[in-house]
Amino acid sequence: MILLSLFFTFMLIGMVSFGGGYAMLPLFERMIVEQHGWLSRSLFIDMIALSQITPGPIAINSATFIGFQIASVAGAAFATVGVVFVPFFLVGIVSKYSERFKESKVVEGIFKGLRPALVGMIFSSVASIATDALIDIYAYFIFGFLLVLLWKFKMHPILVIVISGVIGFIVYY
Repeated sequence: MILLSLFFTFMLIGMVSFGGGYAMLPLFERMIVEQHGWLSRSLFIDMIALSQITPGPIAINSATFIGFQIASVAGAAFATVGVVFVPFFLVGIVSKYSERFKESKVVEGIFKGLRPALVGMIFSSVASIATDALIDIYAYFIFGFLLVLLWKFKMHPILVIVISGVIGFIVYY
């Protein structure tokens, strides 16, 4: 029963999650943390961090992580297949008819309408995660410092992740 629940939950997430993994995060949070209670908010934030540092798309990494937490290897498999199930078929259909879609004003309008919604969903994710991730003055300092490294000095994100891990170890250990 739990395996089917994992599959259908992640199939629903994958079905309506245009815009990539970051746009999916509010839906992940609502369904996984709030609706099903499969992860705590703290573990949800840790899942996002782990999904970022492991190779592959955040949606697939997250589904695999959550599925494994709930029902071991079988749960990971069902959740992962669920999240890619509908997009797999949609990509096949779009690729077959891509020439027709390319010139369509209707499709162009749909995508222009989706962009602001995607930005809003990504900002919603950031706001939700920030409320639980910025836990003390040290976290705000680390956040500000790393933001400067990314924006002002254009430091590579992988290096910023390593630096943040080292700073976190020093400050919190």
